[in-house]
Amino acid sequence: MTYTQLGLIGVIVVIALDLFVFRTRLVRRRVFWVAYAIIIFFQLVTNGVLTGLRIVRYDDDAIIGSSTPTDGPPPFLGEGRIAFAPVEDLLFGFSLVLLTLVLWVWWGRRGVQRTAWSGPPVESLRTVLGYQPPPE
Repeated sequence: MTYTQLGLIGVIVVIALDLFVFRTRLVRRRVFWVAYAIIIFFQLVTNGVLTGLRIVRYDDDAIIGSSTPTDGPPPFLGEGRIAFAPVEDLLFGFSLVLLTLVLWVWWGRRGVQRTAWSGPPVESLRTVLGYQPPPE
């Protein structure tokens, strides 16, 4: 499988999880897309640095467009790239962010970690877990 195919499969699977399995429906919320716009900006900056400086290189058979040239940086825009990085990186980034938020919302609805774990660590654990020290 190519990087492109894996990226597309990742997006489809995570959107299906969001809409049909966990039913968090984050992709239907405006607040998700506003938050994602902020995230994608920093993803493009990071990808741009890593691929623009040729720290990360891609095989042209695995991505849309051309591979990372050996004599200079890849194109900033075009040939399947945005800010030097292949569009597949955006697909994977979207999948990772959405899956993380879907699980966060889903676990939150089920009461996972409703009790804060602040304060002295030993006392918090004893209180939450109902720990009684063994008699001496």
